[in-house]
Order: sequence, then C-alpha cells, then structure tokens
Amino acid sequence: MQTPTMQNQKILITGVTGQVGFPFALHHAAHNEVWAIARFGDSAKREVLEQAGATCRVVDLESGDYGDLPGDFDAVFHFAVARIDSDDFDRELSANAEATGALMQHCQNSKAFFHCSTTGVYEANGHEVLTEESPLGDNHRCMMTTYSIGKIAVEAVVRFCAKAYQLPTVICRLNTPYGDGGWPFYHLKMMEHGVDIPVHSDGPSEYTPIHQDDINRQAPKMLAAASIPASIFNFSGQEYVSIEEWTAYIAELTGLKASLKPSDQALMSVKTDNSKMQTVAGKSEVHWKDGIRAMVESAGMLKHG
Repeated sequence: MQTPTMQNQKILITGVTGQVGFPFALHHAAHNEVWAIARFGDSAKREVLEQAGATCRVVDLESGDYGDLPGDFDAVFHFAVARIDSDDFDRELSANAEATGALMQHCQNSKAFFHCSTTGVYEANGHEVLTEESPLGDNHRCMMTTYSIGKIAVEAVVRFCAKAYQLPTVICRLNTPYGDGGWPFYHLKMMEHGVDIPVHSDGPSEYTPIHQDDINRQAPKMLAAASIPASIFNFSGQEYVSIEEWTAYIAELTGLKASLKPSDQALMSVKTDNSKMQTVAGKSEVHWKDGIRAMVESAGMLKHG
C-alpha cells in the first residue's frame, strides 16, 4: 500500500472511469473526501468507486450539466478527455477545450486546479529530449487526427481560465502512463493475439513512461506548483525506454513473441525531460522493468519456470 500524499482534502476528480483517473480516485478515496465524476457508462466502476468511499455523480462535461455538484474543492484533478474517432475538429474543440473552460468556471471557487495534458502537444523532433520550452506541433496526427491540436487548444483555455477566475493552476503534460492499462498493456494484448505492433522506421521508438503508482504519488505534489498564470510541467519518469525494449522484456516474461512493424506512419519518439517536475515532486520511483513485470503478473501472463 502506498503512503498517501494527500489527506483530509475535498477533491474533485474527472474522468474516473479512464485508465489514469480510475486508479487515482481509488487510491485517494481512502484518505480524502473524493467526488468522482464521469458519464459512468460502466456502472461496475461506479460501484467499485462508491465502495471505496468516493461520492459519484453522473456528469457529461460536454453537455455542461453539473446538477448538484459543488464547486468549492481543495483540489480539482482533471483527467477526463473525450476521444474523437474521426477528423471532427469542431467536436474536438467543443468536447474538450470548451468543456474544460466550463469545468473551470464551475470550480472557480476551488483552491487549485490540476490539468492533465499530454507530451503529445510537442512537435516531433527525432530522438531529441523535449523540455517545457520545446516547440508545439501536430504530434499524434498519424494515430488520432484531432488529438494534438485539441490538447493544445485545451491548454490555451486552461491558461485563460486560470487568469480569468484567479484559480491557481498547474498543467502537467503526461508521457506514456502505464500500470494495469496503458500502451505497454495494449502491446501485451497485441502480442497475445499475434497482432503487429507499429514502431517508427526511425527507431528505436523511445518514450519516457511513468507508472500509475508514481502518478498517484506525484500528482498531488504538483499542486504545490499551481499558480496564476498557470505553470507547465512535463509529467513523466526519467527513464527513456523504447517500444522495442519493453516488448522484448514482455516477451522474456511471458514467452510471447512481438511482431514489430516499422513504418513512417507510426508515432515518432517522444522523449521528455522531467527535471523541472523533480524540483516539485521528486523523481519517479518505479523502475520500468518493475512496472512492466507487475503489469504482466497482474494480467496473469507471467510464465513460470
């Protein structure tokens, strides 16, 4: 059991049925007054959250109907994101950027706001390490047409709202979260079913992953950096690990084979520096091999003997 880094706080967490928000809410519900909002299409997750002590409310951020949800929290953790499966940029901007502005308006009497962005906002630059000052660009176009532009737009809205509502805010650009989900987990399932795994032809395809345990521990510490205007940090581990490396390690742990398919149309490397984050939250602690091994074991796929 991790030692809690946040206690006796009134917290709002969005996107609590998602990969990052669900375990984050479960972890912090034991020691805080957690309000958890989502559309809750998966009622099973709502039951688990309520059993853990969270107060759940059905809220569709895109519609902007908050019902009886209060707006005076000690902290708001905004993990929600609407996935747009087409090239509908209008919906990308309304469902994510405008919706985030409405959320900050509703929560303007809160003490601090944590916005989870992505390192997918950076312009791809080969294998260069990206800092918070690196140029922004349409990074994820090959995977999700509207994603990077939408995320950049959300950051602009968050920056405006922090000033307009005098709401101390921190924007954390998350790089490759994983645990019992995430990109390495999807690769594990692809290996299980013999599906090709895309990698960029300018290999190796390198990223800076961060384990869910570190997200749970470090995100609350990032609130100390919430400010007006909003502060911006890369939110990642400090180990550079490639798809080629972690799929090879998964193969070693499971006996499965990874079929890697190089392509110019795959996502390019996104290596980020987290030294600025370390000044506030310290180093990430979960070594990538330990995290991958725990993921494989939790999936029941660790080979024996």
